[in-house]
Amino acid sequence: MTDGQTDRQTDRQTDRQAGHRLPKVALGSDGPEVGVQGLGCMGMSFAYGPTDADAARGTLERALQLGVTLYDTADAYGDGENERFLAPFVKAHRDEVVIATKFALTVPPGEPTKRIIRNDPPYIRQAVEASLKRLDVDVIDLYYMHRRDVNVPIEETVGVMAELVRDGKVKHLGLSEVTAKELRAAHAVHPIAAVQSEWSLFSRDIERSVVPAVRELGVTLVPYSPLGRGFLTGSFVSADQELTGDDFRRHMPRFTGDNATANAALLEPVRAVADAHGASLGQVALAWVHRQAEVHGLPLVPIPGTRKPSRLEENVAAARLVLTEEDLGLLDPIAAKVAGDRYADMSFTSAGRE
Repeated sequence: MTDGQTDRQTDRQTDRQAGHRLPKVALGSDGPEVGVQGLGCMGMSFAYGPTDADAARGTLERALQLGVTLYDTADAYGDGENERFLAPFVKAHRDEVVIATKFALTVPPGEPTKRIIRNDPPYIRQAVEASLKRLDVDVIDLYYMHRRDVNVPIEETVGVMAELVRDGKVKHLGLSEVTAKELRAAHAVHPIAAVQSEWSLFSRDIERSVVPAVRELGVTLVPYSPLGRGFLTGSFVSADQELTGDDFRRHMPRFTGDNATANAALLEPVRAVADAHGASLGQVALAWVHRQAEVHGLPLVPIPGTRKPSRLEENVAAARLVLTEEDLGLLDPIAAKVAGDRYADMSFTSAGRE
């Protein structure tokens, strides 16, 4: 055993004894158990401007020490670069981590607001082989349909995904940005372990129909962007003025212009709750998402993204922050007041199909 391995083992033992490791929850009815908070890895090599690769690798390792075992990526993140970045970490800890990746979505170079979506069988078979190669694994633990191509029946898409399970290329299936009707149709073809949808203090659309369907079918919900892409942490106010030119948040309506100014004012109750608990804004936002498991009676695993070990530790600690009914009374009204859509083009989300 190397000195580095010894240090990691000691850190894990210390964290476990101190009660800092995350509790676990199962993905779906027959999926693996994972820590109740995962890690969104997109920003480590894509979308959020310049990154420190060494710090990002340290974040992956620290996450595992604290009980984070679900690591989320996609073939669209940097045209496969994010999968390649994760490959050495996954290989080093193959028996400890659950790797989730996705197919269906392409972002054309130089067009950050445009999306090309494909769900056809030949494309899916090509995509899974490419992801297996980039991740350097024999099987993908959780394979998502990233976005829905309405020109292909979802039963056909999930039928091909089910073949990947039978072929031993994929263990469990997931869907992202689907409606309740689409989820039920897909689940009838093959069990769906997880549904990934945006859910945060700023985005609560899924509570109308997707959340009840997820609960009914025994599917685990994986909220993405639970920190509102960093806006809920107070780390920036105006994306077009504060963030680098290659940060895709500069193209998101909620974070620019008058919308950004209006939405920044909505953080005041988050600050009030944070001050009362001696917590950060981000911890309050994450604690609110974790609380929805109890509110709605379903398993969920939010996947906040970060590239820094210190921020990772802060996020994991949020899973232990218990909000009061008074806190919820301050926080729950926020979403109804948010200005601007989640994306400049909402056509590639489930919003228009509900």
